[in-house]
Amino acid sequence: MSFTKPFLKWPGGKFKLLDRIRNRLDSGSRLVEPFVGSGAVFLNAGFKKHLLADTNPDLISLYHHVQNKGSDFAEYCQSFFTPENNCEKRYYNFRKQFNSTSDLKYKSALFLYLNRHCYNGLCRYNSKNKFNTPFGRYKNPYFPKKELDAFYEASKSAKFIHASFIDTMKKARKGDVVYCDPPYVPLSETACFTHYFSGGFSWKEQIELAEWAGKLAKKGIPVIISNHNTHNTQALYKDAGATTERFLVRRTISCNTSNRGKVEELLAVFQ
Repeated sequence: MSFTKPFLKWPGGKFKLLDRIRNRLDSGSRLVEPFVGSGAVFLNAGFKKHLLADTNPDLISLYHHVQNKGSDFAEYCQSFFTPENNCEKRYYNFRKQFNSTSDLKYKSALFLYLNRHCYNGLCRYNSKNKFNTPFGRYKNPYFPKKELDAFYEASKSAKFIHASFIDTMKKARKGDVVYCDPPYVPLSETACFTHYFSGGFSWKEQIELAEWAGKLAKKGIPVIISNHNTHNTQALYKDAGATTERFLVRRTISCNTSNRGKVEELLAVFQ
């Protein structure tokens, strides 16, 4: 089966795990995603309705522009993808403008430009909430016109909200299915890719997420959570009442390219 690709590059995205995730998603009237990310799951899960949330306001604003403006917005975004703009000077100038502009349409178009021109598609912010991923040095960055068109069509069944995972999970109702792809628990104290997430995601929040998943499951709302497979996550999800499925995936965002081997992930299923 062929799947629809997201228009954003997204390290840690679930496109390559769609078969496994789809097999775990129960049938329901609406898919709820508190951590929508690139939207790979929503684009391919086959639900008729979607509630899609993220704490990144820039990401949600971009999705609103794609949803509301379609091909007109796509053409506007494409105007930034020129050979002249594929250089360090232009990139860092656009990054500076992205961090200072109040024009939401312009900022959303720059988000896509930065995503496709920055290092590895990383969406990274500093402590002042400024996007700070460096230039990626790609020969010919791809403009995802086909993927934008597919996202626009799929978004007709979606509601995008800027919200925390708790506020989003509070909106879940009987008949919904909830899929959560939170920032992962680090595999080690020095795992450099954990710094790619602005503000981080603490162990306390991992616990709160598992607790909310357990609460929803008791109300008849199934929840699936993705994470690294560690002793801590295994114990956390077991204590919260989930069953887990473990498997190997290839790491793609290690700072050291020689370490991009396979690591264990899991799906925790609350039913």
